[in-house]
Amino acid sequence: MNDYNYIVRIKVKQKEDAGNSWFGRGVADLLHGVEKYHSLNMAAQQMGMAYSKAWRIMRDAEKAMKIPLLNRMGKQGSELTPEAEKLLKVYEEAQLAAWRSVDAVMEQYYGNGKNADKM
Repeated sequence: MNDYNYIVRIKVKQKEDAGNSWFGRGVADLLHGVEKYHSLNMAAQQMGMAYSKAWRIMRDAEKAMKIPLLNRMGKQGSELTPEAEKLLKVYEEAQLAAWRSVDAVMEQYYGNGKNADKM
């Protein structure tokens, strides 16, 4: 029986970017919120995050990735750019593949390594 829980984190940024900003789970969660609510402010609220922090995270992620992630439409809210939709899809697929790989190793050594469904 596997008595361990574990976390798998994928972080992405441009190779040339020497900064500390990455595209990771937090940015992905914000983007999913914008998809759902068409608002960065509402996405941040649902995550219990200040809008100013969410805005800074998105700005830093856009800088790190060198692509726009949101189309900001003023009072009409925001929507994901096509680049953000693609990056989010790739990120989620990579995250799931990483979870499955770790699950397989944990299963091999400890049995019952199915933690990916907790993602």
